Amino acid sequence: MVPLLLVLLLALLLFGAGFALKILWWVAIFVLVLWLIGFVARPRGGSARWYRW
Repeated sequence: MVPLLLVLLLALLLFGAGFALKILWWVAIFVLVLWLIGFVARPRGGSARWYRW
């Protein structure tokens, strides 16, 4: 019974990690799109940056 519970727990952990990683991929794609829009839409006056870092 214990090995079965361990396997089920491992499956739940891997499923949760996969779900979280999928959400992180979508967040990364969204940030990349925002960065590209900001890079394209920046002012044309030389080396002006659209972000404040």
